[in-house]
Amino acid sequence: MKVILTENVVRVGKKGELINVKTGYFRNYLLPNNLAVVADKENMAKFEAMQAQLKAEEEKNRAEAEKTKSKIEENSVSIKVKAGEEGKLFGSVTNKDIAEALLEKGIEVDKKKISLEEDIVKTGQYKANIRLFPEVIAELKVLVEAE
Repeated sequence: MKVILTENVVRVGKKGELINVKTGYFRNYLLPNNLAVVADKENMAKFEAMQAQLKAEEEKNRAEAEKTKSKIEENSVSIKVKAGEEGKLFGSVTNKDIAEALLEKGIEVDKKKISLEEDIVKTGQYKANIRLFPEVIAELKVLVEAE
């Protein structure tokens, strides 16, 4: 059965996709939860309009992500933490610490989108990758200093 998704459904598809599902799955799960509609002539016309709207929204989000990427890559963050001998930290610097340091500079980033190449357990300079959009990844320089 061909249906049009009205919301993102995990392991099924994204909002606005035309997909094939079993009739029972549609009738018992997708339809009662308002996640999809039947792909008839009327809904196909709405689907075409929805596709154009989603594409415009995606382009806007991509442009915003590119702008944020350039702002992130211009900056670097410095995090001061307690450290012992030879620059070894008491604990470690986490994604949350990096997100908070960026927020102080006026850049809001979800901590889940930050990935570190290596654990930060010593003072020094590190790189953090921030996934802003599926194809837009910003590289941030993180300087960890002892207090």
